[in-house]
Amino acid sequence: MNSLTDMELTRFFFAIVLLLLFSHTFGFLLNKLKLPRVIGEIFGGLLLGPTALGYFFPNAYAWLFSAFESEGKLISLMSWLGLILLMFISGFEIEKSLDRDDRKIILVLIIGSTVLPFVAGWVAPSVYDFTPYLGVKNNMVALQLVIAIATAITSIPVISKIFMDLGVMNTRFAKIVLSIATIHDVLLWIVLAVATGLVSAETPSIWQITSSIILTIAFFGLTLFLMPRVMLTLIRSRYNLLIRSSISGYVLFVCFLFAAIASLLSVNVVFGALLAGIVIGLMPRKFLRPAKNNVKDFSLALFVPLYFAIVGLKLDFIHNFAPLFFLFFLTFTTLFQLLGTVLSAKLLKKDWLSSFNLGVAMSTRGGPGIVLATVAFDLGIINEVFFVTLVSIAIVTSLFAGTWFKYVLTKGWQLLNDSPSIQGEIK
Repeated sequence: MNSLTDMELTRFFFAIVLLLLFSHTFGFLLNKLKLPRVIGEIFGGLLLGPTALGYFFPNAYAWLFSAFESEGKLISLMSWLGLILLMFISGFEIEKSLDRDDRKIILVLIIGSTVLPFVAGWVAPSVYDFTPYLGVKNNMVALQLVIAIATAITSIPVISKIFMDLGVMNTRFAKIVLSIATIHDVLLWIVLAVATGLVSAETPSIWQITSSIILTIAFFGLTLFLMPRVMLTLIRSRYNLLIRSSISGYVLFVCFLFAAIASLLSVNVVFGALLAGIVIGLMPRKFLRPAKNNVKDFSLALFVPLYFAIVGLKLDFIHNFAPLFFLFFLTFTTLFQLLGTVLSAKLLKKDWLSSFNLGVAMSTRGGPGIVLATVAFDLGIINEVFFVTLVSIAIVTSLFAGTWFKYVLTKGWQLLNDSPSIQGEIK
């Protein structure tokens, strides 16, 4: 094993200190403005990246972030740890978000907000030339899947934060949106797991595609149906010395174990972490709640802000931002997500404002959109221009959703009109 020099360690720790400082500072400022904290964390990293620091002070940027390969790998490792823990703690919330009421509206809206946007994204490369945005793996099938997912993806964390900030988290509208987004995104994560499993082959055969789909679905299915029982047995076992030593340590052990197993099966590690979070979320709450809170607090204090700051660090708006492509893809993805959601809401006889509100909520890309961009870029499915575009769309749609819902409530309008009356559900 090659050890790091004192200077390499110095640069690495200075880089981490600055990334944490900038991400937390701007995250705090954006949160004060009732905007998603994640946007501030990305902006903090953006200021330290090639767009700002690298452009105006290239020597300082090189000294911090690009001087040695070993430091780059360490920063990349911190980013992956942040992404894995983000997906893990997101998994905690999925079971809580599901609501057993309103099953009809949830089912219809899931179909509308998933099928039409996904199909539109899948067909898009047949109409528009996306080959300039292929990543180094040059895998067109994986790229098509990423485009389809990007058209349909929704952000549970960002839309949840917007609802909490506006004080509408306990309304029927919020519960319906979160229930739809939960099932909707789990389906899309399965598709992304398939896409990441295909990048090893430049021209995947039908057998490779089929086997990747079967393996991914089997991994998700077996994990969700069998592992909760296995985990419950292990938690209660007196021979489980790890959980007796440290419950928080055991929770983290489960996270990284699932990630390792997923990687071994050629399923991307982030999906293993997501499933681990879901399984942990299904365990007895009283027993694991303090440990889950500890892991969540630790992750949100260190690794998750670092992950989003490093996303900002990768953004090069000077050399890799294509304004026309950004406007085209933003319009395309938003239009079809709005169209699919609004049409399905109208089938349920919802008024136009309620239908549009549901469409705006489902069009919010946020964290999952950024995760999609990061995974697809790091695995060579998309190039840097497409990466910058996807992250920019996640930021813009999150800002628009927060601004729109704030405007709706300020006007005294209903988020979800359940009757012909004009009386609002939000006072």
